[in-house]
Amino acid sequence: MGIRYTLVESNTTDIPSNSGALTYNRGFNIPGGAVDEIILKVDLTTSASSVLADLSNAVSSLRLILNGETVFDFRSGYADTSNNAAGLFGYFLNSMGAGRFVEKPSDTAKEAYFRIPVGRNIPSGVSRMEYTLTWAATQTAVSSGTVQWWIRYNPAMQTTTTVAASTSFTHSASEEQVVVRLPAGVPGTVAGLMVQNDSAADEVTGIRIVSQSDFSIDPDMWRAFNGDMYNGILYADDDASTTQQTYAVQVAGGLFIPLFGLSMSDDIRLQVNSSASTTRTYTPVITAPINGAAAAQPVQTQAVTTNVARSVLDATTEQS
Repeated sequence: MGIRYTLVESNTTDIPSNSGALTYNRGFNIPGGAVDEIILKVDLTTSASSVLADLSNAVSSLRLILNGETVFDFRSGYADTSNNAAGLFGYFLNSMGAGRFVEKPSDTAKEAYFRIPVGRNIPSGVSRMEYTLTWAATQTAVSSGTVQWWIRYNPAMQTTTTVAASTSFTHSASEEQVVVRLPAGVPGTVAGLMVQNDSAADEVTGIRIVSQSDFSIDPDMWRAFNGDMYNGILYADDDASTTQQTYAVQVAGGLFIPLFGLSMSDDIRLQVNSSASTTRTYTPVITAPINGAAAAQPVQTQAVTTNVARSVLDATTEQS
């Protein structure tokens, strides 16, 4: 079997609104197999300027639980639909591989795709997925919409991916040590760390990963290393264009730091120089190799290998 897409849930209720933040909890059954990605497709019909830039600005949090295991637990440092720039959630997904979040630019017809890597071989038969999705309030009314959940099966996947619960830290305007706790019982290594402020401002002058550097590295230098500075951020902005994505070199208040497969034998230790009193969250991305050799089948002749650990590394290498 090669790549296979299966629609497992579709509804018209789990959509955002301008009435305030909304949280939806839902569960559904999914077929067994090699679950490569969980895909969230969102279509919205809105009044003008409901979300000033990409739709990921509206995602406050998303938690996915597969067969009782939390495989993805993202909480946005800030979710603001008036933020006329790339959203934190989309930036986070694309830091794990280009094109994991894409949106067709439009002011009133929103069409967005969130491809969430999980890499789990689940047993044959019926499995269960539960999700908690929280939307921030839109700026104007949403008249209708559809939320769909798809599963991409792919026996050629090479890594499991776990987005662990974030560690929050209340900073003063000084240098402080931050210890990011890693979950017990999750195998693998840390591919990267998402650092988020509670507003669309960096308010940080330097971050030192104790195991990785003898000196503090400023945010722009991190962005030079992780690929952001090389026009590495693409997002939908209908005010700029409705036919192509918009380039950016940073997401204010958000920074993805590659950790090159950091061992989980200890927690992640950082020294953070904050220029303001604020609260930041630190979200680790954990990957582990799995057995996922492609099976022969009569139509697809090429295996699509997916490897989140390698995707994170690719963004740090020299661009050709």
